[in-house]
Amino acid sequence: MSQSQVIERRSPVGRAEGQNPAGTDFIRIDSARKVFTQRSGGAVPVLDSIDLSIAENEFVSFIGRSGCGKTTLLNMIAGLEDVSAGRITIAGKVVTGPGQGQGVVFQQHALFPWLTAVDNVAFGFRKSGLAKAERRRRALELLALVGLEAAAGRYPREMSGGMQQRVSIARALALDPQILLMDEPFGALDELTRIELQQELLRIWEARRKTIVFVTHSISEALMLSDRIVLLAPNPGRIKRIFPVDLPRPRLRTDPTFNALYQAIWNELST
Repeated sequence: MSQSQVIERRSPVGRAEGQNPAGTDFIRIDSARKVFTQRSGGAVPVLDSIDLSIAENEFVSFIGRSGCGKTTLLNMIAGLEDVSAGRITIAGKVVTGPGQGQGVVFQQHALFPWLTAVDNVAFGFRKSGLAKAERRRRALELLALVGLEAAAGRYPREMSGGMQQRVSIARALALDPQILLMDEPFGALDELTRIELQQELLRIWEARRKTIVFVTHSISEALMLSDRIVLLAPNPGRIKRIFPVDLPRPRLRTDPTFNALYQAIWNELST
């Protein structure tokens, strides 16, 4: 496929074009705006007129330059940031805070240094009402899911960055969230570990069938993982283009269509 053909397949930015291909809304963002108030009293618009729908079990990535509002938008879906105008709904219910089926994984692992891997994951079950033995059993199952059953007794300081992020993913899965929100979770890792964790995440996604919203600065990472890529432009943040990624998995970085999509996204980022 030529680059021009790929560009012709881009989605523009209106309400209808922001709808997911399945036509069913699991996460729906309607005319969402975010304004931060400065200490001086001035208002700083961060996001403006965001319209987007995401289907259940869809994998969507947000990409764009620093400062375009990717993380802010993710935090609004998570219920960690209020919406200044418009609204966000999950399964038809307005997001008013955390605890509506959202699990979050940040770039920094945020593990408790005084807890072992299994205890960090078991911490995710703290409000489940389960007995301690059952929490531990389920935590061990999740560590096995991310390939870390042998490291259950290690402390964060005894694990590599990639292992720490796997524990973070396992902990986010502890309460079986419907949605996994991931803010550059592999951004601080070396390239080889990053690729390995991309493959691991896809394996988990296919096994557990979560809706995943993923923030990244890497075009190739977004292409490897996503069903759709939402490109945000800055000042204030807004959706510029939506790229469907109609490539079978597992994907190859040497695929001509992959490279044509990469170039099309790069061209949009550069203008």
